[in-house]
Amino acid sequence: MALLKIVHYPDPRLHKVAQPIATVDDEIRTLVADMAETMYAAPGIGLAATQVDRHVRLILVDISESKDALQVFINPEIIATSGQSEHEEGCLSVPGIYDTVTRPERIRVRALDSRGQPFEREADGLLAVCIQHEIDHLDGKVFVEYLSRLKQERIRKKLLKQAREVM
Repeated sequence: MALLKIVHYPDPRLHKVAQPIATVDDEIRTLVADMAETMYAAPGIGLAATQVDRHVRLILVDISESKDALQVFINPEIIATSGQSEHEEGCLSVPGIYDTVTRPERIRVRALDSRGQPFEREADGLLAVCIQHEIDHLDGKVFVEYLSRLKQERIRKKLLKQAREVM
């Protein structure tokens, strides 16, 4: 396993649309393992392949306190939504920034697991938010894009300034 570099906003690679995974093979399972190690080390509760500059439709989620309930979604697709709720979101690609986003409250998602087996799962609360947030990454969207243009510009400038200070 290996730690992967997380791409930070406003890097244009975060706006690439991920391609479907044709075959779940050892290469994909290695990517899952590397992404899991990266997500837990960050630490985070979700990670999309786009965030580690791999543009395939793969997301990981683990909202458990014990960090031992990894959920893998390959080629995830939201097939139903209901309700609406607001949650504060953050993102490993937008470090230190948190804001409220409105999303569907409940979802039904269809995907493949790490063995390539299809499944469907209902989700609500934090799990639903996390799955939607990570699927947005696969579609080239970052959570700050739900915010006003003014907030987006402030965040972009703040993160660019922080990046310059690190160099």
